[in-house]
Amino acid sequence: MCIFCKIVNGEIPNQTVLEDENFLAFNDINPARKVHVLIIPKEHYDSFDVMPPKVMAGMTEFIQKVASKLDVKNSGYRLITNIGDDGGQEVHHLHFHLIGGEPVGRLVR
Repeated sequence: MCIFCKIVNGEIPNQTVLEDENFLAFNDINPARKVHVLIIPKEHYDSFDVMPPKVMAGMTEFIQKVASKLDVKNSGYRLITNIGDDGGQEVHHLHFHLIGGEPVGRLVR
């Protein structure tokens, strides 16, 4: 069982930001910016590539609620998901990083 599934099951504590029956948002333990939240589906999906579009539609609405709750919806934020080893995915449970609360800068090319 992956670490995020253990968090969903209550085996590992977290700082919950928002939760509903399908999704969980919690503070990253190593934040990159003032606001850095991980948003996951409670059901295990390895990555975005295997996420059913119907479930993603619900996750989109949930992410928007998280952004509103964190008061970054108007100022802006970055939303990131990594897919696979070459994409930098460390935990193979779909998750989005919502980063904001201050300027996040440009991606290096």
